[in-house]
Amino acid sequence: QVQLGESGGGLVQAGGSLRLSCEASGRTFSSYAMGWFRQAPGKGREFVAAISWSGARTYYADSVKGRFTISRDNAKNTIYIEMNSLRPEDTAVYYCAARLNGIPTWSGTIDYWGQGTQVTVSP
Repeated sequence: QVQLGESGGGLVQAGGSLRLSCEASGRTFSSYAMGWFRQAPGKGREFVAAISWSGARTYYADSVKGRFTISRDNAKNTIYIEMNSLRPEDTAVYYCAARLNGIPTWSGTIDYWGQGTQVTVSP
């Protein structure tokens, strides 16, 4: 069992930056590939970024490539996403996700979800 808890969301102006964190419980955290998804009002949950269990490989949605950076610290059971050059269209609830067998790039294959944290980008 893995429990995930996000933090770091908030309100920021367009062009600004935020860093989200996701802390996991459980001693098997380093076995999981981790990811971030987001869901805007009235839309489905979409993939944002993912990172392999070791941190050696990262994956990004085209919409955030070059602006967002995902990382992890297995000693702290935590993953991060650094979000720069934020745009109003980045406004959404951001969810942390864990997947044991494979990279979490599709919401249908996630083993564990966090509760989400709101990110709002004003024009």
